[in-house]
Amino acid sequence: MLLQQLVVIVLMIALATTVYGWLTFQRLSSEVGAKSLAVAQSLSEDQGIRAALSGSQPAVPDPRVLAAGPVQRLAEVVRLRTDALFVVVTDGQGVRWSHPNPALLGKKVSTSPEAALSGQEITVQEVGTLGASVRSKVPVRSLTDNSVVGEVSVGYPMQDVMDGLWTSAGPILGVGFLTLILGALGSSLLSRRLRAHTLGLEPEEIGALVQDQEVVLYGIAEGVIGLSASGLVTVCNAKAARLLRLDDPVGKTPAQLGLPRPVLALLEADAGEAPESVQVVIEQSVLIVSARKVTRAKRNLGWVIMVHDRTDVVALTQQLGAVGALTTALRAQRHEFANRLHTVSGLLDLGHAGQAADYLHLTLENGPLKYPLENGGLLSDSFLLAFLGAKSAEAAEKGVQLRIGEGTVLHHRVEDAQNVTTVLGNLVDNAVMAAVAGSGPDRWVEVELLSDRAALHLLVSDSGNGIQTADPEQVFAQGYSTAPSGHRTGHGEGLGLALSRQLARLSGGDVWLVSAGSNDGPGAVFAARLENALDFNAKVRGQTHD
Repeated sequence: MLLQQLVVIVLMIALATTVYGWLTFQRLSSEVGAKSLAVAQSLSEDQGIRAALSGSQPAVPDPRVLAAGPVQRLAEVVRLRTDALFVVVTDGQGVRWSHPNPALLGKKVSTSPEAALSGQEITVQEVGTLGASVRSKVPVRSLTDNSVVGEVSVGYPMQDVMDGLWTSAGPILGVGFLTLILGALGSSLLSRRLRAHTLGLEPEEIGALVQDQEVVLYGIAEGVIGLSASGLVTVCNAKAARLLRLDDPVGKTPAQLGLPRPVLALLEADAGEAPESVQVVIEQSVLIVSARKVTRAKRNLGWVIMVHDRTDVVALTQQLGAVGALTTALRAQRHEFANRLHTVSGLLDLGHAGQAADYLHLTLENGPLKYPLENGGLLSDSFLLAFLGAKSAEAAEKGVQLRIGEGTVLHHRVEDAQNVTTVLGNLVDNAVMAAVAGSGPDRWVEVELLSDRAALHLLVSDSGNGIQTADPEQVFAQGYSTAPSGHRTGHGEGLGLALSRQLARLSGGDVWLVSAGSNDGPGAVFAARLENALDFNAKVRGQTHD
């Protein structure tokens, strides 16, 4: 680019110098021509010359007579005073009556006198016996009848014009050379500035980099946000804008975009203290956000933020957790079925058909397996019974009794199993963890459920030591964990309640803290309302619509 700029500057200076030189040449030629014309006009009005040319003239003038004549003497005086190359006077036939070279007197001029002899005054550049010159030719008129009787030709050498041109060319060339130096210096500084801004990349590399950037930004499944060293968003692909709910983010700071506080903390933390990634919930999406500082040649270029969508993974994790619990319960039921079938088979082999029938009736009434779920009979929905039954088995392993509240009334079966599993599972898991960490002798968790047409109301309480917070809304903030410090695993804390609330609010419901509990128990009480979680048109166990 520097060489190209220098070539352009040189061409422009050369063009400007040539045009200016040509204009100067024309100006100097015009000045010399005007001078020669003025001398010729003045001499053509001389009375002695007009009288000499108006008289009778021999056919062939004698050069010796002409050399001593008044015309020659006057012409030479004028030539010497005006520094002219020549002052030539001719008669009406173009024969010289004066000339700096006396040997040429009495001979015709070498250039055409026709224009002047026809009465015209002209200034031309011609080459004569004395070389190239700028000359003016003016007619000489008779004293008697004003007819043209000869001409006066006054010329100045072209060398005078060229000397003047070279005198003017010095400043022209000096200015051109100075312009070239300044142009080269400016181009060099501009090139260095461009190189600094482009990190030393050549134009071809910049083009390839832009192409690669488009491929990376819009050809990957993750969201990407680029921040400059000053903290302004310079690039944001469509995936990042969609996941983070951003509108026209370019040119704004992360704080102006309203990014979650954990994401801002990634950018504010020191390099050694910054976590690799944070997990945030935005509406119904669970996102993993990571930030990396970008440097090149020890120069800080800013940050790149990567956004990964974990919504499907979290949902599948919740569903797999529920499926795992149900699978464990079904495996236990299968084992219990096998034991009871062996009992019935033995009674039949012994011929005690009546006792076998009574045993089967008792099994049908009580169910195939006794969950450690207190008041499980209040649950009319088989899905909730199996799910909470499996949760009760897990809680029992930790020394916690899971029970169904006596106020539980369900008239319809569960329709939105995924959201019910997520919200209820998170609340029960948190309550079990709080009960395990509680200081009371009895460890329990109570779940109360109530149907309200298609809505499901939940109430979960525990025997723990409560939640130490002055703001009930704080427990739903992303990153806040209700788990006691000694019972945290480092995986998923600070996300369950925020996710549960957002899932509930998407359908018009909500999750809230009813009571924070006390230090010596009972513990916290959480409530939830899940709209459209039940199938209002499906009755269970003979219930009618409420």
